[in-house]
Amino acid sequence: MILGLTIILVLVLFMPFTVKIAERNLEVFLFIMGIAAVVVSKVLDKELIMKALEDPLHITLAVIIAGILFRWFQKPIETGILGMSKAMPLRLFLALVVIILGLISSVITAIIAAIVLVAVVSVLRLDRKSEIRLVILTCYSIGLGAVLTPIGEPLSTIATSKLNQDFFYLFRLLGADIIVGVVVFGILAALLIKPKAKLDRSAANQGTESYLDIFIRGFKVYLFVMALTFLGAGFEPFIEKYLLDLSPLVLYWINMISAVLDNATLTAAEVSPTMTDSTIRAILLGLLISGGMLIPGNIPNIIAAGKLNIKSIEWARFAVPIGLIAMVAYFIVIVAVS
Repeated sequence: MILGLTIILVLVLFMPFTVKIAERNLEVFLFIMGIAAVVVSKVLDKELIMKALEDPLHITLAVIIAGILFRWFQKPIETGILGMSKAMPLRLFLALVVIILGLISSVITAIIAAIVLVAVVSVLRLDRKSEIRLVILTCYSIGLGAVLTPIGEPLSTIATSKLNQDFFYLFRLLGADIIVGVVVFGILAALLIKPKAKLDRSAANQGTESYLDIFIRGFKVYLFVMALTFLGAGFEPFIEKYLLDLSPLVLYWINMISAVLDNATLTAAEVSPTMTDSTIRAILLGLLISGGMLIPGNIPNIIAAGKLNIKSIEWARFAVPIGLIAMVAYFIVIVAVS
């Protein structure tokens, strides 16, 4: 079983970058790998199937409803975004997008923050390189910021519930780390995003998305989340056998597998009320940061990459180095204060 799961993990990590058909059909590929994982682990049952069918519903509905609302109110939304972007230097505007969406994601949820990000990027008409960098840096920011309350993302909901803590526990535990990280990602946006040509921000001139396109994107998100549910359940025996008894500082680095596995599932498996705050902090920070490295690592990544047609290799080329630098920086902080 362990050998089979190891092979599946390697395939999930590398096939989207090396096999074109896997890259072009990432949702279907991950779904097949998820089914393979639960079959190999022998955990596929009626309860898991129902969970996999139910888990993506609220995310899919949010994506579809937001898509329809954006279609209906496209012109005033574009006008508002363009007005704000023209009222200040572009780099300052991009930095504020990253910081504000990161900080408010714990209130409006990571899903809604990602949808707002897509709307902003769709209107600005940045060159491809700048667009991808803005999306990745903002998704890192959203992935971090959403953990500050239990309503921001599934990871924070599960962690708060499993640890039997109050609404503001994660804010007290991680608030300083997260807020500094969000601001740093905003500063990186101002420094690293350099549009190749002067942008014409006088008009959006965006095409109107069809209802069919909106529902197709919603179905892809549904399939994606279902795949992650199967992958998470399939890898639970692997996690329980090899990970749970490790040092939190070792787990911090091993949790980079959350770049392809659902970090909420890993949180449910790894955290315990018997752990110290410093141990929980190390585990959660490792999961949160590495979730931005690859598209499957976080819901905002999935939503933004799907809508903006960002390929796996395009995402990884910029996101992995940024993520590794962030992992090292946070690791130094964790060691220094532990």
